[in-house]
Amino acid sequence: MSVKVSNLSKTYGAQNAVDNISFEVNKGEVLGFLGPNGAGKSTTMKILTCFIPQSGGTANVCGFDTLAAPLEVTKKIGYLPESNPLYYDMYVREYLEFMAGLHKMGKITNARIDAMIEATGLTAERKKKVGQLSKGYKQRVGLAQAMLHDPEVLILDEPTSGLDPNQLVEIRSLIKQLGQNKTVIFSSHIMQEVQAVASRVIIINKGKIVADDSTEKLQSRIGNEIIVTAEFKQKVDRSILASIKGVKSIEQLKDGKWNFVSQTNSDIREDIFNFAKEKNLTLLHLNKEEYSLEEVFKQLTAPSAPFPTK
Repeated sequence: MSVKVSNLSKTYGAQNAVDNISFEVNKGEVLGFLGPNGAGKSTTMKILTCFIPQSGGTANVCGFDTLAAPLEVTKKIGYLPESNPLYYDMYVREYLEFMAGLHKMGKITNARIDAMIEATGLTAERKKKVGQLSKGYKQRVGLAQAMLHDPEVLILDEPTSGLDPNQLVEIRSLIKQLGQNKTVIFSSHIMQEVQAVASRVIIINKGKIVADDSTEKLQSRIGNEIIVTAEFKQKVDRSILASIKGVKSIEQLKDGKWNFVSQTNSDIREDIFNFAKEKNLTLLHLNKEEYSLEEVFKQLTAPSAPFPTK
């Protein structure tokens, strides 16, 4: 695996910012690392990138321990921190040349800079000073420097912060593409973004991991019911709909459109279809609704939420 964290902890005085967490991330995975503010996301990322030491446990990147071999770890990692520190007085290309020099990239520097400028959509801005750029383009410069030395692991803390909708689509696509042959760990507060990009999600709350699974499986973890939305062409009486097999409750949304909640975790669409056929009703719409990742996140990180196990 590219990243392995075992019983990792970070303590600030009496506060456990990261509390005995363990996880692994393999090459080819795009991991969404989620949690409310103060949950321990950025602290974990800073430990993995050797910015701060842990208080306990181990963190290993591409076979190198973050405490024993920090220089080797930093060679393997591309990092975009939440604050995205940049040199505002440098021109975009000049800044990337400076960063390439720190990585001692040598002869491949110019070609690699050109590739990153194109990949992050900075071509039209490359001759501007970094300080003249909008927040979205500054974020692109941060992404370009993180990918510049072609690292095996990318750790991105809020990588799409400040981007407009068109830029979001481009950067999401880029992250997914990078995830095909690299390890990508990124944090975000935008749940739709995580669903669109991540192959796996870890949710951390109060320093502990409360969920670790694919987005699809996480969405099926909460609730023991299935909601189905159906729309009939004809007007239907609620009392008749209540006779449908497996239905626990019904909610009318508007004329002809209803929400059906199943009695158990079973799909009742076939039962609704058979009911409509038997009653000579025309179904205009029949759809199984899923809990959104945002709803899962809210349930797992609410102040009163218990720490669920996998």
